[in-house]
Amino acid sequence: MKRREYKLAVIKHDAHNFDIDHPGKDTWQHSQAGADVVCISSPKKMALIQQPPQELTLPEILTYIKNVDIIFTEGYKYEGYNKIEVFRKTVYAKPVCPQDQLIAIVSDDAIYEGLPRFGLSEQTAMADFLIKKFM
Repeated sequence: MKRREYKLAVIKHDAHNFDIDHPGKDTWQHSQAGADVVCISSPKKMALIQQPPQELTLPEILTYIKNVDIIFTEGYKYEGYNKIEVFRKTVYAKPVCPQDQLIAIVSDDAIYEGLPRFGLSEQTAMADFLIKKFM
């Protein structure tokens, strides 16, 4: 999608605790001192570190993202958004999502009849599909 000059965002859900702030760094010290939000910014990147009272929902996270054409998410499999599952038969016995929750599947094996399927290395075909369907 980037090669086609679309602006995109990616949101990854982490069911575990992650940390992008490291002990000893200024941003970590600001958090330790009680800052609820710490932002670090440079000419090339910006990161916002927030300590919400509870996990934000995907719609709440989406309010932070501006000026993009498409947003990809990883995880959030129980949210009611369009889904494309990446499924490998060697890893799981069956897909996580039922067919009626998917717009397509990326797999090395035919899983659901009638559902668009793309091979693991068919990025161009997948981009064509997404552009036709959503752009």
